[in-house]
Amino acid sequence: MWDAYKKGYKAWLRLEKSLSDNSVEAYLHDVEKLTDYLQSVNHLVTPAELGLKDLQHFVKWIGELGMTATSQARIVSGIRAFYKYCLVEQISQLDPSTLLETPKTRRKLPDVLTFGEIESVIAQIDQSTPEGGRNKAILETMYSCGLRVSEVVNLKISCLYLDVGFIRVIGKGDKERLVPIGSDATKYIKLYKENIRVHQPMQTGFEDFLFLNNRGKSLSRVMIFYIIRDLASKAGITKHMSPHTFRHSFATHLVEGGADLRAVQEMLGHESITTTEIYTHLDRDFLRDTLQRFHPAFK
Repeated sequence: MWDAYKKGYKAWLRLEKSLSDNSVEAYLHDVEKLTDYLQSVNHLVTPAELGLKDLQHFVKWIGELGMTATSQARIVSGIRAFYKYCLVEQISQLDPSTLLETPKTRRKLPDVLTFGEIESVIAQIDQSTPEGGRNKAILETMYSCGLRVSEVVNLKISCLYLDVGFIRVIGKGDKERLVPIGSDATKYIKLYKENIRVHQPMQTGFEDFLFLNNRGKSLSRVMIFYIIRDLASKAGITKHMSPHTFRHSFATHLVEGGADLRAVQEMLGHESITTTEIYTHLDRDFLRDTLQRFHPAFK
């Protein structure tokens, strides 16, 4: 009975929501969990026949399986997405997941670098080597545009519009966005592309990738991680560092500077403004710290 719902849901996620294969499989896995539960309690009714109590018992069941609060919250989110599909396709007239409480998770705010620390990390690059010239262009681009590590390693030459100050980024779910790029990042991309990349070996199929390793293939995400960790160590920075630190710092510095949250959402490629709102919390902490340090009457 549920096979037909799952098949329709899969097509809807791909065609209507334009999600990647991995995302589609993740959403389907959440529905599979729900049907596993319904089978285990001998209550495999239609989506329209399920009520809030059924879903609450389901959440309790996945909790008893030993899943973390984060995993439980993700599955609840997946069930809510499924019921959006059911409403659109008129499979169900009501959404029992509306009042379903999500298990509380503690969201750890990421470490953020100051602008001075960003400059200090980048300053450790030895630009006298081909790898150094490439790494300089990579880090300048990551901080200038707030890119995910997957987005920077997959950045294509055909997606560069440097003459008008933009790059085209392929983000999560193969969604495209245009992101402004600063003059420094533009300068170092051109230097790398025109003076270093042209002398590298080129593997078939990687001709359009901007950043290449010494074998002529695209860089791995792990390689970017090691590059940043090494530079941070040389700069004497003890904060937890990863490629995402540059993205978090980009967003935080924008919000602290007064940027509109919708504009930040667009540049980061967040589907929901809720995801971007984490940076308003970082900003509040920054404001509170500023007041505590500099305002004589603030306790």
